[in-house]
This record gives sequence, structure tokens and C-alpha cells, in this order.
Amino acid sequence: MRDTAQDRAVILGEYILDTGATVRAAAKVFKVSKSTVHKDVTERLKRENPRLYRQVKKVLEKNKRERHIRGGLATREKYLGHRN
Repeated sequence: MRDTAQDRAVILGEYILDTGATVRAAAKVFKVSKSTVHKDVTERLKRENPRLYRQVKKVLEKNKRERHIRGGLATREKYLGHRN
């Protein structure tokens, strides 16, 4: 990815907003670390595009509230043998 960090922050923010993706999922798609995604959408995006930042923040907060549910479902799938 050759974009500047600010450009990447906006691209990541738009992706998360459009898809509702988690930080981990966005990191995998863009082939960067979770730390990079988090820093981009919480710090750089806030400076670069405050309006987009506020929208992305809502998605990230929703994902955070729901993460225990996703974890429970993953564990259930693991023990039912539906997961590798």
C-alpha cells in the first residue's frame, strides 16, 4: 500500500463504515496490522476527517459491544466441529 498514512486512514474509515468490519477484519483485507488500523481510524482519521471519524467510531463501539457474542459463537462452532 503506497498511500500516505492519512490517505490510508480515510480509506480504512470508509471501508469500516461501508462494511461494518471489525479492526481485525479490516487489517486482514488491507494487509496491515491491527495496531495500524486502530491508530489510523482513531488518531489519524480524527485529524484528517472528523466527520468520518465520528461515524467510524460508532461502528467500532458497536463492534466492541458485540465482541463477546462473536467469541461465544466461535467457541460454540469449534466444539460442534464446524470449524477447523
